[in-house]
Amino acid sequence: MTVPEPPQVASNASDTPVNSGVSHAFDATQRGGDLVRRALEVAVAGQRLPTVSGLIRVTGDWELAADCFSDAVERALRHWPDDGVPDNPAAWLTTTAHRRALDVLRRRRVEGEKLRALSVMDPTSAGLPGPDVDPYASTYRDDVLRLVFTACHPALPQAGRVALTLRTVAGMSVRQIARAFLVSESTMGRRLTRTRDKIAHSGIRFDVPPPHRLAERTAGVLAVVYLIFNEGYSAPVVDDEQNLADEAVRLAQVLAGVLPDDDEARGLLALLLFQHARRAARLDADGELVPLPEQDRTRWDAEMIARAQIELNAARASGRAPGWYRIQAEIAAAHVGPPSASATDWHAVVAGYDRLLQLSDSPVVALNRAVAVGFRDGPDAGLAAVDEAAADGRLADYPLLPAVRADLLRRSGRAGEAAEQYRAAIDLAGSEPERRFLRRRLTGLVDG
Repeated sequence: MTVPEPPQVASNASDTPVNSGVSHAFDATQRGGDLVRRALEVAVAGQRLPTVSGLIRVTGDWELAADCFSDAVERALRHWPDDGVPDNPAAWLTTTAHRRALDVLRRRRVEGEKLRALSVMDPTSAGLPGPDVDPYASTYRDDVLRLVFTACHPALPQAGRVALTLRTVAGMSVRQIARAFLVSESTMGRRLTRTRDKIAHSGIRFDVPPPHRLAERTAGVLAVVYLIFNEGYSAPVVDDEQNLADEAVRLAQVLAGVLPDDDEARGLLALLLFQHARRAARLDADGELVPLPEQDRTRWDAEMIARAQIELNAARASGRAPGWYRIQAEIAAAHVGPPSASATDWHAVVAGYDRLLQLSDSPVVALNRAVAVGFRDGPDAGLAAVDEAAADGRLADYPLLPAVRADLLRRSGRAGEAAEQYRAAIDLAGSEPERRFLRRRLTGLVDG
């Protein structure tokens, strides 16, 4: 059992990603529903990032840019079923978002450069430079990655830049981002507000960084890609979130190509490939979750694992000390390498978590280590390690804490205590598949 660990970096609760809003907000029974939905999904997928990034470049206001595009999508949902799909849906969305931004800025009585610049923008392109005038096109190779690098501005605190990028680029809600950083929604909301205030008051410009300035932003970019993957990986049965995992793997591949000599970029790619290779085995034929020790390893993607190993070997070849992502990739390799779960080298896994704890005093890493200790030294030793990891209270509301305790107590033969922890884990579980899995464990414990 491994738990993806968010880096120690880390709007309101009703925010939802635009890509999921399309399918949930539109009633297919309306006239032309299927046609509208397909046209809008295609337009959103292709136009969200260039439109949002164009508005950000001109206004410097991240929230305004994201909200204006969301407003354009909502207007399309209201008008296209009756008016018909426009000849150029992407241009319609961009023009509508552009006009909405103008309206907002006028209401704010904003004068000067921002309003003048926005007024002369070509609404069909949001003023974005085309590939032929982008001086860094050959560096970034990808529109999304370019926006991530642009968003991870070094003048912002690491936590703020990563959280704001997740909100704008990935469309993650405040609830999702807060969960990734182990903080409350209100705390994350305040963090995002402080970040936006700093942008507004400091006059920070979000320009695409030239190649020689990539290094100062790389740590934030790695964290963003990692957390996007974690969000998708944590809910494998939800199409939109599965797509987040797919997109994160794609971004990691592009990033490793942009930074071929960066051990951490290659380590991150190896980690995500090792994890993603197991996706088909994480659910059984009935769509129920299957824990790692019980997965059918013949369903793992052998080609993806081989690619991950190539990336990990390349990172090792540098001879440099491993960092956060490469160490996690080493742990993942220890899980997928053996022919069976019983052959896992738990000494190597525990050693990997020990190295991670030297880099960061993370309670989730400590909890992962406790799981590994439970397999290496027995459930009672694992429980002692869990108590140590949870002693300072930072894991108080972490859903996997009672789940880990329950599993160790079950293996230790303490059925009554295990049942109590399973019930606590069910209450905290973040998805229905997780709750069903925990209920099956609880039922088996009681029936047994």
